[in-house]
Amino acid sequence: MGRRFGLRLASSLAAAARTTDHFDVVIVGGGIVGTATARQLSINKPQLKMAILEKEAALGQHQTGHNSGVIHAGIYYKPGSLKARLCVEGSALAYEYLDAKALPYKRCGKLIVATDATEVARLDELWKRALQNRCPGVQLLESAEAIAAIEPNCVGLKAIWSPNTGIVDWGRVNQSYAEDFARGGGQVLTSFEVAKFATSLETLEKQQNDYPIVITGADGRVVRAKYVITAAGLHSDKVAKLTNGKKVPKIVPFRGEYLVLKAAKSDMVKTNIYPVPDPRFPFLGVHFTPRMDGSIWLGPNAVLAFKREGYTYWDLSPSELFESLFFSGFRKLAFKYFSAGVDEFRRSLSAGAQLKQLQRFVPSITLDDIDLTKRVAGVRAQALDAEGNLVDDFVFETNEEAVKRVLHVRNAPSPGATSSLAIAKVVAEKAQTAFGL
Repeated sequence: MGRRFGLRLASSLAAAARTTDHFDVVIVGGGIVGTATARQLSINKPQLKMAILEKEAALGQHQTGHNSGVIHAGIYYKPGSLKARLCVEGSALAYEYLDAKALPYKRCGKLIVATDATEVARLDELWKRALQNRCPGVQLLESAEAIAAIEPNCVGLKAIWSPNTGIVDWGRVNQSYAEDFARGGGQVLTSFEVAKFATSLETLEKQQNDYPIVITGADGRVVRAKYVITAAGLHSDKVAKLTNGKKVPKIVPFRGEYLVLKAAKSDMVKTNIYPVPDPRFPFLGVHFTPRMDGSIWLGPNAVLAFKREGYTYWDLSPSELFESLFFSGFRKLAFKYFSAGVDEFRRSLSAGAQLKQLQRFVPSITLDDIDLTKRVAGVRAQALDAEGNLVDDFVFETNEEAVKRVLHVRNAPSPGATSSLAIAKVVAEKAQTAFGL
């Protein structure tokens, strides 16, 4: 249904775009945050004429289409943060939406496993965080036997069990959001790569019309809008720069690479198995992730991508690579975590090195269990400040230069997909307030 819808939508809207290029609100970015926001705003304000602009030929081709597919419970995130609140809320909304739309998912749960005394101490702190965040159904498993009762091949001293964690195809969910938006009268314009905004204060004053923001595509197409919301993911900082947005946070792309279990071994684990986060390092570490197609992903690592959409070492953009390397925040991050970064690259090049990390949780797994012909990867839009700190929480920015006519989603990392419906409510409310809708 999704593909037929996409073709029908593209053909019908291509004709519409030639005659209707004026919109009350334009959303830049057809990933899951963009489509969820467009959907929510169309529900809140059905009288508005709106469009989504997506640079690719189809929606959700990057972070949305390459993520691990987990419906997170909200355990990891700092209590009181937007991440914590929106993840817990978004998870509940996601399950409600999936049930209402009869979209397939599996509530397969997640184990966060401590394998030594140091990790046990960190797990206890994580348990307190899970309770503070009111993550539904979480349990503390205080023995190896309790862990094995849930996942027979998994070993550990102690674990948090999250039965509310699930898996889903977020790309399919993204398409469903877009269908809702289109049914409400919204237009989806694909292959529209935004190249320029006319949004300076001087230009806006000179426009003297109801649609003062002129958006020009790379192919020369032009769309006019009263207001703009951007949710550009891997290009969020670049799009913000087009409207004189703040220079930071800066997006530095990190590729996460996964190994895949052989199909005959896919019954080795049945739930998500995650490590206890190490606060000394910026990324989570390898884990076992069941997928909706029945496969099991093993990973990821975290290595610098050589372009913003660089899914292999051969995907290279010299300008984007130099941009990352010469950003002071990245250099400070790389210096701080040099040893960890070397380990990540080593695991990128060696399946055996990745395997050693996996065997901490499932000792019975061997290299023969892994299909070395299958490797998958995604690229994470990691936001950094000028001091090399990872910007962990969601960031929204209203552009004062554009007379508050532009609202940017500057950072929406994992659990962005899980939180998408909750994020959409926040962004829609901010837009309605800032724009006076």
